[in-house]
Amino acid sequence: MRYLPFSLILLAVILLVTLPSEPNGWVFALLVVLLFLSAVGIWDIVQSKHSLRRNYPVIGHIRRLFEGIRPEIRQYLIESDRDDVPFSREVRSLAYQRAKRAEEIMPFGTEIDVYANKYTWLNHSISPANTPDTDFRLSVGGTACRQPYNASILNISALSFGSLGGNAIQALNQGAKIGNFAHDTGEGSISRHHRKFGGDLIWEIGTGYFGCRTTDGHFDPIRFQEQATNDQVKMIELKLSQGAKPGNGGILPSSKVTDEIAEARGVPVYRDCVSPAAHSAFSTPLEMMEFIAKLRDLSGGKPVGFKLCIGQPEEFMGLVKAMLETEIVPDFIVVDGKEGGTGAAPLEFLNRIGTPLEDGLVFVRNCLEGAGLRDQIKIAASGKLVTAFSMAKAIALGADWCNSGRGFMFALGCIQAQSCHTNTCPTGIATHDGLRERALDVDDKAQRVAYFHKNTLKALGAVANAAGLEHPRDISSDHIQVRLENGEVGSLHQTNHWLSQNELISGTLHPFYAEAWARASAAKF
Repeated sequence: MRYLPFSLILLAVILLVTLPSEPNGWVFALLVVLLFLSAVGIWDIVQSKHSLRRNYPVIGHIRRLFEGIRPEIRQYLIESDRDDVPFSREVRSLAYQRAKRAEEIMPFGTEIDVYANKYTWLNHSISPANTPDTDFRLSVGGTACRQPYNASILNISALSFGSLGGNAIQALNQGAKIGNFAHDTGEGSISRHHRKFGGDLIWEIGTGYFGCRTTDGHFDPIRFQEQATNDQVKMIELKLSQGAKPGNGGILPSSKVTDEIAEARGVPVYRDCVSPAAHSAFSTPLEMMEFIAKLRDLSGGKPVGFKLCIGQPEEFMGLVKAMLETEIVPDFIVVDGKEGGTGAAPLEFLNRIGTPLEDGLVFVRNCLEGAGLRDQIKIAASGKLVTAFSMAKAIALGADWCNSGRGFMFALGCIQAQSCHTNTCPTGIATHDGLRERALDVDDKAQRVAYFHKNTLKALGAVANAAGLEHPRDISSDHIQVRLENGEVGSLHQTNHWLSQNELISGTLHPFYAEAWARASAAKF
């Protein structure tokens, strides 16, 4: 039976060829198609690489066809509005609506099971507040910073030129310019597309030191200073790890290192571009603090911080001890949750390595508070933050501002086809294919990026106002409630452990924090 379709194709070819009369146009076209399928079937039988096609000539290709359109079938025909794969249709639709300034209201009540385990909500106030201005901002920069940055509490997360195409980067940066918020470059450095519209930049520096590297891949202070002192660069972010693949480096294959990417990264064109797993400019927490001070000085006193996905707790605590010992304090720390995922990564890294955002936020907040440093360092949260409520929850857990990557990609028109790493992005966002990229209209999508930012902050203001608060920064862990496994309800304040100021220094009694603090060393990771 497995050869029946192929046999029927051959039989049809024989019948058409042996027709007594001259074939008309339709019959001739059908014959051409059948001859092509016959050739495919013969090749399937004689080739030895794919056993499925050898056993099922012609029809064995149907499997590859359905595999190719599986994400689209799942999105449009199978998944419910709330299946997180990785973002639900409900969340994607909300992002599209806010980017397009479309109506966001929903009819007939919630479809969520509000009595389910881990259902989370915010307790509102009988006396709501009213905040007409929703351009929420904060100053980033400690006492050692000579050029503090007045940042929005929602900014574009790290999205490298290379991962995204030039038109997408231009649209993001123009949107940031229109909306007066910041655009993180990602570790691919600052490209001509970042500079075209002059939007505020957070320059992320990874292990490859792209944009500020020597020919052998080490940090180059002269090249760094040339770029960091540019007025468009507002903050410097040292990347230790990212949520999608913490502890893992990467290689951009030579075929993808085009002239534009080589220019931005400062690497040879059409040669493999390597991002090591670890930094070469420092090897201990103490050395890292000295490096941060060096970056701050070379940039002219701009805010310098670092980004990481939390891993072994004593290593982050070693950084905190180094801050205390050197008295060099970063201006900000970006906590990237392992659910962050704009970067392609191996399955094990995507699913099983790194700490989720909420746990990482609580831990970082506790370490800084316990060491008496919390009031000197701003905390940013990054990792699946698209809705106003997700931002409110991150703020309740310790964040001062939020970064969103995929939220702004939805604003550009991303349909979650999950083909970002294939150079075949259907919406022209994550591709360098000229014809595909041309479909993305920069000016139109820039406006949508700005609208998404504005309307998300407007929604966040409404959430804070409902709790009786005038500013989202006042949302605390007492405002957010969660249903526990036993059916009881507790606030985030009750369901997490919170260290008090200087508790680590004075000697905490909490076993996890006490043991990790004892193991931590400023002299080694």
